Amino acid sequence: MDTQSIVILDFGSQYTQLIARRIREQNVFSAVLPCTASLEEIQSYKPIGIVLSGGPCSVYDADAPPADAEVLGLDVPVLGICYGLQFITHHLGGKVRSAEKREYGHAEVNIVDTKNPLFESLPADLTVWMSHGDEALELPAGFHLTAKTANAVAGIANPERRIWAVQFHPEVHHTRQGTALLRNFLFNICDAKADWTPAHFVQSTVAAIKDKVGDKHAICALSGGVDSSVAAVLVHRAIGDQLTCVFVNNGVLRRNEFFKVQQTMRDKLGLNLVAVDASTRFLAKLEGVTDPETKRKAIGNEFIAVFDDEAHRISATTGGVDFLVQGTLYPDVIESSSVKGPSQTIKSHHNVGGLPETMKLKLIEPLRDLFKDEVRRIGRDLGMPEEILERQPFPGPGLAVRILGEVTAERVALLQEADEVVVNEIKAAGLYRQIWQSFAVLLPVKSVGVMGDQRTYAYTCAIRAVHSEDGMTADWVPLPYEVLKRISSRIVNEIRGINRVVYDITSKPPGTIEWE
Repeated sequence: MDTQSIVILDFGSQYTQLIARRIREQNVFSAVLPCTASLEEIQSYKPIGIVLSGGPCSVYDADAPPADAEVLGLDVPVLGICYGLQFITHHLGGKVRSAEKREYGHAEVNIVDTKNPLFESLPADLTVWMSHGDEALELPAGFHLTAKTANAVAGIANPERRIWAVQFHPEVHHTRQGTALLRNFLFNICDAKADWTPAHFVQSTVAAIKDKVGDKHAICALSGGVDSSVAAVLVHRAIGDQLTCVFVNNGVLRRNEFFKVQQTMRDKLGLNLVAVDASTRFLAKLEGVTDPETKRKAIGNEFIAVFDDEAHRISATTGGVDFLVQGTLYPDVIESSSVKGPSQTIKSHHNVGGLPETMKLKLIEPLRDLFKDEVRRIGRDLGMPEEILERQPFPGPGLAVRILGEVTAERVALLQEADEVVVNEIKAAGLYRQIWQSFAVLLPVKSVGVMGDQRTYAYTCAIRAVHSEDGMTADWVPLPYEVLKRISSRIVNEIRGINRVVYDITSKPPGTIEWE
């Protein structure tokens, strides 16, 4: 890392990514590492502070996350949150037990140490969000109580050791003064500088890419979406004609996408683009495959194979290709659990993970530490068109993860038509930019219908629309009834093969945004 950072050690909390976001909102870089990260890995981020996240375990359990307690001895301030407070207490000689009165949800906290820099300018009584079944019964030597609820310890500190901790969650909106508390930790305690801005990111990333690539050549896996487009423009700014973008038709793109993307990338962004129609190859790999993970991995492996083939072709004219650029984002890394820790793997992403040994290209992932909204801000700083930056996210495996069951050319064609209806109607209603994602899903379910006094037996189409900040959590969108009515009417009347439309009202969690 070439910049100061706050390292967040993840003990498996559902709120860990929120901590990262709240810190980044203050223009301070933050990175999430598994709690099992080595001291060497932690220090490679040049941390000016460390945050210990919450987690579902008890510190005294045999299967408690095996974090290195020596992290508490590093010469940087530490903030423990929820489980983090208990971890500090347990490993520094205090005592943690199962609480007689567990606290979940809203709670009132009284600050008893008003001179504590963590609570500077905060009111004496805080409304916070609690989520714990254990409590600190005895504090370690040198620690004192800084805040309490009616039932338990809510905050502790040892300023000499530069360790602070709270039992509640300042990162969630339910803790009204949570952002102010985190700002106190960043600026009062860690002496952070609010200099992690889009301009700073672009400048430092371009310099790093130039240094890494040198006079070598790179190819970029371009999909036409926000992530890969911003990655391509960023790398192009660094190395210019040493970059060749490769856009692959994997057979599961949106309708006319293969041609639209070529036009946009060449004409509007001036990128050197090679378009490859590999749809037959991908559909052959998907034949008979119904398991979601198998689909994703089959598509991911075929992507790598296609890029490897193209790299060899491009090498013939450039004198060699050494690097592969991908638009991998932070949520991709987190959900794929490419770093091992207590957080559960949700699904694999086609552009995350190790390359096969037979592939000699080295990865460049300039957006790997960013959330989607941060990527859009970077794109604006690069002067990219809004029509590209405002595109809703589209999965790397394309429509394959929106076709439940086997992916066939016939089913792809059906979903392409339904998807186009959904997107066009959402845009016509002026809702496209307000919604994180809106799309159609083709279900492997047929039902009886009646059209023109004739019996039909056709597929079911599900509509999905969600609000989100970064894809880590999402709420379903209550689309206006008139919009849903137009979408449903058009799909069943215009698309032969679909006779029923349903609306998905599941949030994330417990569901995911995509169906597979």
